Amino acid sequence: MARKVIIDCDPGIDDAVAISMALFDPRIELVAVTATAGNVPAEQASRNVQAVIERLDPPRFPRLGAATFVEGCAGTDNRLMHGDDGLGNQGHVISRLHHQHPSEKVICDVVRADPHRVTLICLGPLTNIARAFQRDPELPVLVDRLVISGGCVDGVGNVTAVAEFNMFFDASSARTVFRSPVTKTLVPLDVTRTVRLTLDFLDRLPPETTRVGGFLRSILPFTYRAYRQRLGQESILLHDVVTLVSVLEPALFEYTEMSGDVETRGELTLGLTVFDRRHSPQWRANMDVARWADPEKVIDCMVNSLSLAGSATAGE
Repeated sequence: MARKVIIDCDPGIDDAVAISMALFDPRIELVAVTATAGNVPAEQASRNVQAVIERLDPPRFPRLGAATFVEGCAGTDNRLMHGDDGLGNQGHVISRLHHQHPSEKVICDVVRADPHRVTLICLGPLTNIARAFQRDPELPVLVDRLVISGGCVDGVGNVTAVAEFNMFFDASSARTVFRSPVTKTLVPLDVTRTVRLTLDFLDRLPPETTRVGGFLRSILPFTYRAYRQRLGQESILLHDVVTLVSVLEPALFEYTEMSGDVETRGELTLGLTVFDRRHSPQWRANMDVARWADPEKVIDCMVNSLSLAGSATAGE
């Protein structure tokens, strides 16, 4: 039986790849996609979620949640890595939607409609999740599982020396979610950065004649150019796609139960994910943390899932 899933995201090219997989993979039923500010501002994030789904035109459209402005966040500019529009500057045109609902309301409605059966996959900052939990204090115990892309155990960040982007962007919301009673799994940079995709990944995408293949082949070259020009790297990382694979194929990962929190005020450490790893921990364990993955098998899972998506969007 397919697992019911909400994807909360801030597209972002890697988010777009994850959505492309999730829309057509038979192992999950994507019931909603909710936007949040992060890689791009709130309004653009909402546009990008809609653009991806309309471009791919799945047989069943998930519910959409609109991002709203986030006040007081650290913020950072990710346009160099994702393009001015977040999707490689492809200029996607979208239809006009009426009666858009904020993401946190959609999350509450979907979970309430099917308690204990909906997995929340968080690919962006945790703003919407914290807001949903504040809106409905009983919601954390009604979510089946919260799977979070972000943080780092080894203390090596990707937006500051010690902080991962999603945690840094809205550290206060991240702390709220970390401290909530929801059952949660963290897929940190320590694991996602081991899955490096070289240029031959492009050759393994679905054909350009499929909707998924055409879309991904239009946006992913921007990521390869950005990594080469900005970071001097010939391979790319798709952190959010690795997190989705952890839901599709959990056996490819190894997890440790840990106690984690997020620093919200440090001048040098804002957004740092902190874990009590003392010999006799004083904090209570509050999450499962991915500590290892099989990179080649994770990539194979990506390719296989995208192949299914290609087959589902061929011949039109």
